[in-house]
Amino acid sequence: MHPGAWWLWALGLGTAATRTTNPLLLALLIAVSAYVVATRRPDTPWSRSYGAFVKLALAVIVVRLLFATVLGSPIPGTHTVLTLPELPLPAWAQGIRLGGEVTAEALTFALYDGLRLAALLICVGAANALANPSRLLKSLPGALYELGVAVVVALTFAPNLIADVRRLRAARRLRGRPDRGVRGLLQVGLPVLEGALERSVSLAAAMDARGYGRTAQVPPAVRRTTSALTLGGLLGVCAGTYGLLTAEGAAYGLPVLLAGLTAALAGLKLGGRRSLRTRYRPDRWDVRAWLVTASGVAVAALLALAGARDPAALHPGVVPLVAPALPLWPAAAVLLGLLPAFVAPDPQEPS
Repeated sequence: MHPGAWWLWALGLGTAATRTTNPLLLALLIAVSAYVVATRRPDTPWSRSYGAFVKLALAVIVVRLLFATVLGSPIPGTHTVLTLPELPLPAWAQGIRLGGEVTAEALTFALYDGLRLAALLICVGAANALANPSRLLKSLPGALYELGVAVVVALTFAPNLIADVRRLRAARRLRGRPDRGVRGLLQVGLPVLEGALERSVSLAAAMDARGYGRTAQVPPAVRRTTSALTLGGLLGVCAGTYGLLTAEGAAYGLPVLLAGLTAALAGLKLGGRRSLRTRYRPDRWDVRAWLVTASGVAVAALLALAGARDPAALHPGVVPLVAPALPLWPAAAVLLGLLPAFVAPDPQEPS
């Protein structure tokens, strides 16, 4: 499977998560991504980072609820859960409070908001667990090669740290030494940092030995044209996106966005001439990659359409406090995200 297809699928699910605060739909999105990861995750170091993203998502929910409890919430409510001692603040801090009444409506709103961000993080973690970062780097255009290297190194650094921590904790348990608590964390942290430093030095030596950073000589006119097209294209994309998001710019938003994308792609095409590299056995974008990408895009598009037609179903109210209901056809749209579990190749099968 092309790694770009996994990322586009996950970004589609993440976009769908940003379009709703319905906890049932968000839980369904999380379950869909988790099932695809469970069935199509390869046995590699980066695939083991999915659990870390889940823990980070849970931490986001807890922190969001803690902020709503301590700092208050602008959501009014009548169902008081508990009352904390309120600290008086000066006049310049008007609008902020510490302590006071904590209502069920404010906690519910914070839970919905935190769950939306948690679902987005879990979708990104699914892409990180399914897509091979080195193969993704090979698929980038030549103009984005240096940026892609930085992103891939950053994405693979955390999974390698997690693998090192597990290996060192297992070694300490075999030796009968404590591996939990503050003492265990301090004694495991130093070897992990040493391993990260050694890995960084080895990576730098390997990149230098393979001629990383060499560029081809191009005429000055081509460099100036590349810069103008790239900068103008990005400005056009920003202006077109702003036009689509506002009612006043609906007429010019789509043409400006398309023109900006065209100019940016042309700039990237010209910028790729400076990159001196070849691709060994490049990944092909086959029918399965199109199906995986289409499933994620369909989920995002259908939930955006549902939000425009029936916003109350995707954003249940908290004042008054009511139990959320699961809308049927948006839920069916989310289930389209399960398509990669049936069409993607089995990672255990030999390629």
